[in-house]
Amino acid sequence: MSTNTFWRSMSIVAVSALLAAPAYGRAEPVADSHPSGADRFYRQTLEWKPCGVENLDKAGGECANVLVPLDYGRPDGRTITLAISRVKASDPARRRGILVSNPGGPGGPGLDSVDLLGDVLSPDVLASYDLIGMDPRGVGESTSSPRCGWPVGEMVRSAGLDPLGFVHDTVQSAGMAASCVVRDPELVRQFTTRNTARDMDVVRAALGEEKINFYGLSYGTYLGAVFTQMFPERSDRVVLDSAIDPDRYWTGLVQDWGPADEIALDDWAVWAAAHDEEFRLGATPQQVRAKIEELVRIVHRQPIVIDGFAIDDHWLPFILHALLWNFRLNEPLAATVRELADAAGGPPTTSQTPRLRAIVAALRDNENSVLAEVACGDVSAPIDPLWYWRNIEESRATQPVFGALAGNIQPCAFWPRPVEPATVVRNAVPALIVQATGDPRTPYAHGVRLHQYLSQSRMVTLQDVRIHMTFRPELSSCVNNAINTYFGAGTLQDADTTCTADQTAS
Repeated sequence: MSTNTFWRSMSIVAVSALLAAPAYGRAEPVADSHPSGADRFYRQTLEWKPCGVENLDKAGGECANVLVPLDYGRPDGRTITLAISRVKASDPARRRGILVSNPGGPGGPGLDSVDLLGDVLSPDVLASYDLIGMDPRGVGESTSSPRCGWPVGEMVRSAGLDPLGFVHDTVQSAGMAASCVVRDPELVRQFTTRNTARDMDVVRAALGEEKINFYGLSYGTYLGAVFTQMFPERSDRVVLDSAIDPDRYWTGLVQDWGPADEIALDDWAVWAAAHDEEFRLGATPQQVRAKIEELVRIVHRQPIVIDGFAIDDHWLPFILHALLWNFRLNEPLAATVRELADAAGGPPTTSQTPRLRAIVAALRDNENSVLAEVACGDVSAPIDPLWYWRNIEESRATQPVFGALAGNIQPCAFWPRPVEPATVVRNAVPALIVQATGDPRTPYAHGVRLHQYLSQSRMVTLQDVRIHMTFRPELSSCVNNAINTYFGAGTLQDADTTCTADQTAS
């Protein structure tokens, strides 16, 4: 394909997709306080019942549905329901309120708060708070849209090694966007973070609480930051773990994965080289990296078909990205790469590695379109394919494995513009931000920037650890103590602090 033909085809795809997109509708923010005519949502009585979720049921949890308006600008119109859970404070005499949590995503189900926090919150905190889980609108047991019918499970993937791969992804991304929006555009376009923040305020009121205490992980930090901006007077003790710079969400965050994943790959390569006798990926970190880069070229020429799914230069970087976020996955990642290297050039096969089997199953069978519905509905993305291609080409020298993933076009390029502007987060709500310096998913600079935007926040840095999600058992007692102390006592330390891990990769 000639260069002129290539860019002509890209322009046709972009223009055609925009012409086919539904009307944008209003683009002004809805009032953050109770909209006129919405009192019934804030005063509703909840009907509690067993959850049917093992962890919650074992912990004595109960679940309810909360009615909210689909569009807060039209509270007399269509309604949807939110699924929430509650595990009551273990000591009613010491109870001080509710602790709402969000596990990330966008699109992560959050109903099971016990699974997220039950093994790291201190007995003192568990005695003081009702744990409130919530499937955000569009997710899980809450009102969601019909499946979009995507040909692949994920919208994030590498553009591959040549322009034809990028053309393929561009055309497919346009189709993925259209297939989601066309089914129920009124519903899908209201699955936004601002609306989820409003939903949280309805949940707060329905539970009879004045304020929300909040723990957010990853995307949950963006949700939490948006809530503090929209409802500062309703924000109590807020912990943001592995934070997103709200000015970089969504496209900028994905771009930042490129250099962060390359650093993470180098870190893992050191470990893999030290375990060369077992995995045979290279005796030095340089040899391990060369093995990975060569494998990307190999699958470009001939995809590896495992469990009925073709792993090519679009999906191999995604698989690596999916396993690099946690140093505790060093061994599963090495086993995955070893299996792929052994299968290269051979006939279709069946995965013998649990992690690879799970990722392939998700790519093949589990459509993660709610990610697009939220991320694309939150923030406008560039619409010109040339913009993405130039970024990809410019990144290849320094990001040979992940540049084409971080810079690739996504359905957001072809999504209708958001129904209201994104939230600019700049406020003085107190918060505790916790960030690992080696986090590949929300790089450390994101936490630093959010710390600046929340002027009364404090930051805890987990030093020299490749991890996304710092509040975990047996990772850093220093981090866990800081979070539990803040939820328990409610006072932030006088200055930012630095923690280390109790254990690291060996």
